[in-house]
Amino acid sequence: KEHWTAEGPSGVWPLPPLETQVQYNTTYTVSTEDYMTQEEDWDRDLLLDPAWEKQQRKTFTAWCNSHLRKAGTQIENIEEDFRNGLKLMLLLEVISGERLPKPDKGKMRFHKIANVNKALDFICSKGVKLVSIGAEEIVDGNVKMTLGMIWTIILRFAIQDISVEETSAKEGLLLWCQRKTAPYRNVNVQNFHISWKDGLALCALIHRHRPDLIDYSKLRKDDPIGNLNTAFEVAEKFLDIPRMLDAEDIVNTPKPDEKAIMTYVSCFYHAFAGAEQAETAANRICKVLAVNQENERLMEEYEKLASELLEWIRRTIPWLENRVAEQTMRAMQQKLEDFRDYRRVHKPPRVQEKCQLEINFNTLQTKLRLSNRPAFMPSEGKMVSDIANAWKGLEQVEKGYEEWLLTEIRRLERLDHLAEKFRQKCSLHEGWTAGKEELLSQKDYESASLMEIRALMRKHEAFESDLAAHQDRVEQIAAIAQELNELDYHDAATVNARCQGICDQWDNLGTLTQKRRDALERVEKLWETIDQLYLEFAKRAAPFNNWMDGAMEDLQDMFIVHSIEEIQSLITAHDQFKATLPEADKERVAIMGIINEIMKIAQTYGIKLSGVNPYTSLSSQDISNKWETVKQLVPLRDQMLQEEVARQQANERLRRQFAAQANIIGPWIQTKMEEIGHVSVDITGSLEEQMNNLKTYEQNIINYKSNIDKLEGDHQLIQEALIFDNKHTNYTMEHIRVGWEQLLTTIARTINEVENQILTRDAKGISQEQLNEFRASFNHFDRKRNGMMDPDDFRACLISMGYDLGEVEFARIMTLVDPNNTGVVTFQAFIDFMTRETAETDTAEQVMASFKILASDKSYITVDELRRELPPEQAEYCITRMTKYVGPDSIPGALDYISFSSALYGESDL
Repeated sequence: KEHWTAEGPSGVWPLPPLETQVQYNTTYTVSTEDYMTQEEDWDRDLLLDPAWEKQQRKTFTAWCNSHLRKAGTQIENIEEDFRNGLKLMLLLEVISGERLPKPDKGKMRFHKIANVNKALDFICSKGVKLVSIGAEEIVDGNVKMTLGMIWTIILRFAIQDISVEETSAKEGLLLWCQRKTAPYRNVNVQNFHISWKDGLALCALIHRHRPDLIDYSKLRKDDPIGNLNTAFEVAEKFLDIPRMLDAEDIVNTPKPDEKAIMTYVSCFYHAFAGAEQAETAANRICKVLAVNQENERLMEEYEKLASELLEWIRRTIPWLENRVAEQTMRAMQQKLEDFRDYRRVHKPPRVQEKCQLEINFNTLQTKLRLSNRPAFMPSEGKMVSDIANAWKGLEQVEKGYEEWLLTEIRRLERLDHLAEKFRQKCSLHEGWTAGKEELLSQKDYESASLMEIRALMRKHEAFESDLAAHQDRVEQIAAIAQELNELDYHDAATVNARCQGICDQWDNLGTLTQKRRDALERVEKLWETIDQLYLEFAKRAAPFNNWMDGAMEDLQDMFIVHSIEEIQSLITAHDQFKATLPEADKERVAIMGIINEIMKIAQTYGIKLSGVNPYTSLSSQDISNKWETVKQLVPLRDQMLQEEVARQQANERLRRQFAAQANIIGPWIQTKMEEIGHVSVDITGSLEEQMNNLKTYEQNIINYKSNIDKLEGDHQLIQEALIFDNKHTNYTMEHIRVGWEQLLTTIARTINEVENQILTRDAKGISQEQLNEFRASFNHFDRKRNGMMDPDDFRACLISMGYDLGEVEFARIMTLVDPNNTGVVTFQAFIDFMTRETAETDTAEQVMASFKILASDKSYITVDELRRELPPEQAEYCITRMTKYVGPDSIPGALDYISFSSALYGESDL
């Protein structure tokens, strides 16, 4: 037969013609552990195809020369030039970087065998088992053995260390090729023979790493010779990879030699290994920088939110501290309305901002901790505690401001009432005194008749009686003026001036009255009698007239009441007044009877009357008119009092309506606070179940907001009605507001704590069972049930978990779990401590090592290198933050990546 088959260890393979194998009567196997099986070598060496042999000769020769030229030599014929062992030993020294034993210089056969054995011994010392390859075959120029030996060297020194995803050697090199060529059309690398025949795989490898050398889009699958030559020429010219293959041999061979292809492809791997290493380093740096950029963004966002919130508090507190009262009721009511807008519109978003700020701060600290970064320290004055203190100060002045507003409104209401009363009494008094000074200053008695003098005397006595009766009104006016001054009435100057004028006039009237009496008394002896009836009328009419003036004043007097009891008191007083009217009517009938008696006497004795009572200016008509006025004012007063009764009843309904809601909402808020506390310490379910429960509570709370809004509406109605107390409830609107805000803050903070626990659990790899154990331990020693442990309880908890604690060690642990020295340990701090050592994070040393790779082992890095190796955003981030490198090897523009890497894990600038 021209061809025949033989059964080998792995199956049946085609064999070459008999004449090509008669010399092989022994199995020759080159075994290199982990790279190629003995069956494959048996196939390759014993039955080597001539085309494969030709490809191996060219490839192995070029590979050897690529290393030997570093020593200033090369080979021409692979089986001849290694026969004396000298160049073989030199090749091994170049590719291993080690010194071999000194070669024998003789030219005898045993000298050559000795040199080749030294080379083979060195190969075996590297962990390679050489089976059936002896120095004699190499010295004799056995081409198959020589090629097998060179392939062993290539496997050991060029391919063995290739590893991709825990594969090695041939599989690792194949996986590397598959990944690098995956994005390219018409390329499907499955092996090291057929997959490379069209040249596109080689071109794709070059283009993937150096796209500037090949325009892949112009390559055609139907031009394998052109593609291969392009790859060979570019690799030789730009990548320092010698031409190891012929395009025609590969294309015209049904199955190109696998060893030749692997040898050539491994050169590409080593040529681009630096780029692979740089890519890995760049990926690590980008990852670290992305974490740092995100953390800095969160820090800047916290600083911005904290600054805005503190600035708003800073602007708001002086407004709330301003206790300068307005002068009018309308202005003060506007202040109250502005305060209501502040509580309803302006403050609620700030409450949310404060809560969100705390959440952002906790989340940021968790991220920093998980990425092995130091804790975030805000700018001075912007700590969470600073914001909490500022907020507490705001709420303190806010409460005082509302109380002050209501007090001032009451004061202004009282002032307006007193001012109006003052004006009414002044008007009455001024009306009475009008012309009195001129009257008292008259000297009509000098030319009067006896009867006229008597009349003048009696008239003056009546005036004095009237003057004394008006003394009480003057004192009332002065008392009201004094009260207005004490209450800081805004127009006190006008009140004082008017009061002073009345007092001065009153003193002058007293002086004039005394002077006139003195004058009348001097001439009293000249006059004899005065008509007693006129005198009696004058004496009785004046007090009665004064009583009616007072009655009319009281019936028209304004009143302010704040309860049903107060208005009932006024009604009782009014009823008592009405009970006095019959007696007053009797007095009026008696006074009017005096006038009737005068008229009767005059008619009886024929006295001609002048029609004017000489003793008083009052007439019977005046008395009748005022009496009619009093009778008309009584029912009007009745109506006013009844209207006020209706208003107070409406106010009482508002009180009860507000109380009914407040007495439900207040306990509801307290109940929800307790339920949230129970959920946060529950260990029966997972964190996700706790989160779902808390989200449900949060939605229920949000849905309950309409009840708060309705209560705010009822509270506004109460304030508009000037209702200042409510005996039906212990809950004020301020209590409800504070409780509601605490509830919103508590649910949001609790959700954030669970989120951070989930984040910690996932990042640290904690199981739900471990987390439950931590929670159970924490709950057991949380003796106050407030979500925190005292240091003594924390020590007891650690001892119960097996920690052997001395004072120094416990003090060190406390600085970790309580860095701000608050005296308590929160659950989050407890969890962080229990899982602190389990996290695997990047370190400053790893980042420095990555930068060193990008910088080609230099102590500095350049702007061009950063921009070439990193994405634009990360490159610019490094350029703007790296300091200038200072060192003996520095060049212009050198940047210090070592200090930059340390700073990434050092204290934040923010």
